[in-house]
Amino acid sequence: MNQAARRIGKTLALVLPVVLVLSGTLAVTRVPWAASPSEAQVLTASSHRGTTESSTAPQNVLRRRLLAELQERNPGVALTDLQTEMARQPSLARYCAGIARALGQAAVAKYARLYGGSTANRRAQAWSRPVCDTSFASGVASFR
Repeated sequence: MNQAARRIGKTLALVLPVVLVLSGTLAVTRVPWAASPSEAQVLTASSHRGTTESSTAPQNVLRRRLLAELQERNPGVALTDLQTEMARQPSLARYCAGIARALGQAAVAKYARLYGGSTANRRAQAWSRPVCDTSFASGVASFR
């Protein structure tokens, strides 16, 4: 009985922190940060500014290439290539979270087309790994 209690305690000690971190990460992605409509308009206006960037900017080229790779192969290959590119070009690191989030959303969309909506999130989440601070997982969770 004493060994069973120890085994349960050890299991909880290993699993509980992981569950708490993942649930906290997913909870943060669902919080509406704008408190009032006027603040939401300010955020919208500031985010619109980023859409005027050139379509040949390195981060946009990388995003398109990785999204195409995800469609042709699987999300794991695209995430591995994202990690490789971040190590090779550290100047793109500030775009990593946005690209990983887009990959997560594209993975859910791909699996929703292939298998239907009920298993799409689960299949996409199976590819998740800590690329760019779990942004892929938040992209999977935020897909609608």
